[in-house]
Amino acid sequence: MFLSKISLLNFKNHPEKQLQFTTKLNCFIGNNGVGKTNLLDAIYYLCLTKSYFNNTDQQNILFGQEYLRLTGDFVKRDEMHYLVYKLSGVRKKELTISDAPVNKLSDHIGNYPAIIITPDDSQLILGNSEERRRFIDSTISQVHRQYLLWLMQYNKLLTQRNAALKRMNETGRVDQTLIETYDKQLAPLGTAIYEARKVAIEKLTPLFDSFYKTISLEREHASLQYVTQLNEASFEDLLDKGFNRDLVLQRTDSGVHKDDIDFFIGTNKMKKFGSQGQQKSFIIAIKLAQYHFIKNAKGFQPLLLIDDIFDKLDNDRSQRLVEMISGPDFGQVFITDTDDAHIKDALRGQEDIYEVFRL
Repeated sequence: MFLSKISLLNFKNHPEKQLQFTTKLNCFIGNNGVGKTNLLDAIYYLCLTKSYFNNTDQQNILFGQEYLRLTGDFVKRDEMHYLVYKLSGVRKKELTISDAPVNKLSDHIGNYPAIIITPDDSQLILGNSEERRRFIDSTISQVHRQYLLWLMQYNKLLTQRNAALKRMNETGRVDQTLIETYDKQLAPLGTAIYEARKVAIEKLTPLFDSFYKTISLEREHASLQYVTQLNEASFEDLLDKGFNRDLVLQRTDSGVHKDDIDFFIGTNKMKKFGSQGQQKSFIIAIKLAQYHFIKNAKGFQPLLLIDDIFDKLDNDRSQRLVEMISGPDFGQVFITDTDDAHIKDALRGQEDIYEVFRL
């Protein structure tokens, strides 16, 4: 799969822009603030119907304008797909693929998979558990459509259960039957999510370790560990035994919404002991593992987007990274940097596989 052309209208700081891409490596070069990252986000938006950086859709509309429009020409399995995405302040998101409307945007997730790596991804290591759950959920959702539906149903029921617990705590009227009704619906969903996460992390771990070894020049070993209450008890038992505590807390304190992932370098947790360079290598390795997990499941190569590619990497690691992403194991890649000297040095003699877009 690759993106042959994109058009932006009123997207972030781009009033209007149209670019045509090479099928291998596309480099957005320019000073900070010119909109390099926003171009990556536009591509991500077309693939996943949302911004990687802004939770509020209207924040992606150019200041002073009332709407935005993104179009992209994708080639997948030798067929052209023409995507048009529209957003205004008064109408909901609209997406069409080759003139056919997409009625449920969740059905679009995974059809045009994309992986993005940014400097902000350090929060995957340093941030709270929600960041790591979002990572694993995004990974699985792009290959497992039912998983996204499980998550949506689980979160809806969890919200309802928490509201019931709060109401019971405030009124003193405990409705055990109502809670049991929620539990009977939550348990199979939570168990299915747990099993999917467990399998995904088992598959990601060797991929991740392999990429980290390559980037770190075989100097270090890295690993993942799935942290979940469901390793100790069934979902039904967790909910049943935790009811009295939940009633006091006015929220559900057991379940897959409490899951986490521990990252290790050697036997030490990356969060406590990793240097900035190690953390950057770590993030790149886990995202490349995510890329190959999706590629293996889908049977074709996703898009790979890397923002500020050489930030906090020494020359050896930078060289190794560029060699990897320009090789046959990766498809179309989009990167940003303030200077194309790194790319020119790393790919000297291979000028035909990349194109530079100066902003």
